[in-house]
Amino acid sequence: MLEWITNTMSSLGYLGIGLLMFLENLFPPIPSELIMPLAGFTVARGQMQFIPAIAAGVLGTVLGALPWYYAGKILGTERLQQLADKYGKWISISSKDITKADRWFARHGGKAVFICRLVPGVRTLISLPAGIGGMHLVPFLLYSTLGTLLWVGLLTYLGYVLGDNYELVDEYLAPVSKIVVVTLVIAFILWVVRKNMRRYS
Repeated sequence: MLEWITNTMSSLGYLGIGLLMFLENLFPPIPSELIMPLAGFTVARGQMQFIPAIAAGVLGTVLGALPWYYAGKILGTERLQQLADKYGKWISISSKDITKADRWFARHGGKAVFICRLVPGVRTLISLPAGIGGMHLVPFLLYSTLGTLLWVGLLTYLGYVLGDNYELVDEYLAPVSKIVVVTLVIAFILWVVRKNMRRYS
């Protein structure tokens, strides 16, 4: 994957950065933790400029968030509630739970989008509940851009500072992404178990 990322960036320049970050949001296995540090390393070698590289990464990321956002919009809360009432009994989720989650996102939507843009493993996923929760496009883009700017800027700077060792960024952050995802899965399982225990106690 590193060779493909390097070749794409070398042949397309800033457009390559934007394209890679766009695809990273559609297909999370493509790591931003490798793309932007490589861009930073390229800046350190004098082959790119720092600000345009960050701008390309931010633009690609925000555009890549839109398909998931609109997927959530199309799916919508009502359809999710119908699916929950029909199939949710298998995982103990009802339409009332969907309503509660929707209200929670309505209260914390902006902060949730901003913070999750800084968290490996959930950066892409946050776009879906934002769409489902009916978050307006302008605030979604604003919070996404601010969070992405910090994330992309940090990764690019680390790549610039580390130089030839830019791959260390991905090496250290990749386990963090896995830990976050596993933690979320465990938290969801515990929530289901506790919900069932309360129901039958």
